[in-house]
Amino acid sequence: MLNKKGTVLTLTSILAIGLMTSCDNAKEAPDTGGHGGNHNQEAVNPEENGHSGHGGGHETASNNYQAEFTWNEPAIAGTETELTIQITDKNGGPVQEFDVNHEKLLHLIIVNRDLSFFNHIHPDYKENGEFTVNTAFPAGGEYKLIADFVPKGAGGSTLSEWVQVEGEEGEPSAIEPDSSLIKQVNGKEIELSLSNALSNEEVVLTYHIQDAQTKQGISNLEPYLGAVGHVVILSADAEKYIHVHPLDESSTGPKAEFAATFPHSGIYKIWGQFQHQGEVVTVPFVVEIK
Repeated sequence: MLNKKGTVLTLTSILAIGLMTSCDNAKEAPDTGGHGGNHNQEAVNPEENGHSGHGGGHETASNNYQAEFTWNEPAIAGTETELTIQITDKNGGPVQEFDVNHEKLLHLIIVNRDLSFFNHIHPDYKENGEFTVNTAFPAGGEYKLIADFVPKGAGGSTLSEWVQVEGEEGEPSAIEPDSSLIKQVNGKEIELSLSNALSNEEVVLTYHIQDAQTKQGISNLEPYLGAVGHVVILSADAEKYIHVHPLDESSTGPKAEFAATFPHSGIYKIWGQFQHQGEVVTVPFVVEIK
């Protein structure tokens, strides 16, 4: 549903999902907010849950909430604008209270169509189900907004919407599996290994984090939103969203383990997030699941 009120562009997402439980950066973008959890995962499939692309979809019986995304001005690439997220119940009334979910009331994940841009930010709660946050986009094109929240006393919900950002679009890049699961980011060398690469089976994701120069393991990782790290996973078409948390929240490295289940075969992009010496490091990998 696309509404205009003066210069206000409103996009309504009424996407429902089922949760097994509940959730910064990349072209990867800077973090403007703060997550914790344990072996938790959620999967989003907008096609199965009534998502119909721009402007909405419909609510299924598995979910009783809606999210309306409203810009104070049209979203233009390179320009910061305020985004308001209004959470309502199935009757259209504002949700008044939310449970803290990994140290925040709402988590917002933003990706572009080819997943080369990834941002995880945390809108401020105002009142009457309304959250606001200032954000910007590096280029024009389609972006998916994924809002993750827990209404007080209810199960977690994730609602999403594809939105169009005005401005010149960047050159799209192919989403292809990495030939090596070792990358250097911000002076750290991070290696990812998977216990297996099979869909519909538990996969343990093991990260080993060391200093890129000395090759010494980093054993003093700091809690990032209450845990040693967090992992966000999206299928190549951004229709499957998985957010997992460490098996051992209290670990400080150099090893961090996570468990996830990939819902179907295909290409997935995985963002691991860790904090060291006050800096959040986000490392992306692309893998193929059989």
